[in-house]
Amino acid sequence: MTTESPPQAKRGPSLSHGTLKKLSFAHSTVYICLLIVWLVPGLAVATSIFGFVHGVGWILMVLLILLALRARVVPLRTATAVAVLGGIAPFFGSYEFAREGRRREASSIGSSEIPPEAGVAASGTGPGAR
Repeated sequence: MTTESPPQAKRGPSLSHGTLKKLSFAHSTVYICLLIVWLVPGLAVATSIFGFVHGVGWILMVLLILLALRARVVPLRTATAVAVLGGIAPFFGSYEFAREGRRREASSIGSSEIPPEAGVAASGTGPGAR
């Protein structure tokens, strides 16, 4: 008698912080291209194309960021930067993703410095501790 594992379901792209960060930076890149072609005279068609891609990209980012906020993948501050300010300039959202990534790295490094068995004794050893 053989035991076969059930077939693995194919997974699509995840709604992770890293995926959303990459999409946000891609949206910022499209916006930079839009600004460049808007400033160069005679590129009306390119301006229309990049403007359309920016608009659709912003709508998709808002939908994804709201799903990520609901799933508690991103904090409210990042979601606000992407959803509210992203239509004007998506750099706000990209900056918030970079800032949140640095905060997550710092908290994961900080949490690995104090072993879990140290407990309360390690948390009360600062200059302001009683």
